[in-house]
Amino acid sequence: MGGHHRSPGRDELGRTPRVAWLVLAPIALLTLVAMVWLWPTGDVVPDEQGSADQYEGRISAIERSECTEELTDDVNGCGTATVSLETPEDDPRDEPVDTAEVPLPNGPGAPEVEEGDDVVLILNETPDGESYAIVDHQRGTGLAVLAGAFVLAMVAFGRWRGVSALAGLGVTFLLLLYFVVPAILDGSPPLLVAIVGSAAIMLTVLYLTHGLGATTTVAVLGTLASLTLTGLLSALAVSALHLTGVTDDLSLAVGMTQGVNTEGLLLAGIVIGSLGVLDDVTVTQSATVAELARANPAYGALQLFRAGSRVGRSHIASVVNTIVLAYAGSALPLLILIVANTESLGSVVTDQIIAQEVVRSVVATLGLVAAVPLTTGLAAVVLRARTHPVEQGPAVDQA
Repeated sequence: MGGHHRSPGRDELGRTPRVAWLVLAPIALLTLVAMVWLWPTGDVVPDEQGSADQYEGRISAIERSECTEELTDDVNGCGTATVSLETPEDDPRDEPVDTAEVPLPNGPGAPEVEEGDDVVLILNETPDGESYAIVDHQRGTGLAVLAGAFVLAMVAFGRWRGVSALAGLGVTFLLLLYFVVPAILDGSPPLLVAIVGSAAIMLTVLYLTHGLGATTTVAVLGTLASLTLTGLLSALAVSALHLTGVTDDLSLAVGMTQGVNTEGLLLAGIVIGSLGVLDDVTVTQSATVAELARANPAYGALQLFRAGSRVGRSHIASVVNTIVLAYAGSALPLLILIVANTESLGSVVTDQIIAQEVVRSVVATLGLVAAVPLTTGLAAVVLRARTHPVEQGPAVDQA
């Protein structure tokens, strides 16, 4: 006499348990209610103080001349560029001109220009009249080509999954540009906006990209729990270390001109920045446990948890390095300035700019470390319940 186990099929692993929906439904409803409550009530009015009108044009000729004084940062030398200007429909100029003689740009960050370059200019009002200055290159065409190559690569390699990933990316940008940023500018608490926006992105994008199923639902729950922990840890760390979020001219300008709470903005950046890595880890862990459950139907929840955790530890080791390098790369210019002007390594590490990046890295890492056991344990319980071996009657031996 004997019995045999029925291998779990994809349908069993794909169906989401009812209890998971009972947990997700209130979360989704709460997220929707919070978005309605935090939705910006009015149009964001741009700060026009000190702003200048921008124009596009093409350099038709360059006339170089000898410099009468030494330039602090010689990029293009001395001389003028003749620029053919494009006239926009809403041109505020009283007497639009088709061409302008513009001094060659020099100084830190000035664009290097040649004949035929498409450039961006600003119009400055001076006591002597209007004057133009070249401030940048036009990049619309180049960015469009790059974006087109990205889309083609995603579709060619990922096929329908690539299309769904692109749709998810579109949803992410829409939520960031039409909810998160306007809500912060409207005066809502940045950390709360970031958590609500991240929850909306997660609920929409994960299901859109990976489909409705038990593995995706487990990943969503694991991401939400880890994201909440990340938000709490970041708030605790920023408060304990007395970080203000003001580390450069850009953050100072945002705080002063837009009235944004820079400390809250720092917390919001940590939460949103952690989301992309968190969902990668949780989806991977959930899918790993699902494949283990398929390959080993006799595995119990504890065995699935242990096997999945081994994979998770390897994944975390590589992702942590990715996080630290990403934050270090974004702050590299500031890091160079601090190190160059400071003799003590201890004072470098405790400087607010570096401390802020340390907090970003450490808090994001702690959230990731917590995501592995949380998601793996939840997946082991849920998927084990969906693939529990079914005991059948005595097996009949056939000759």
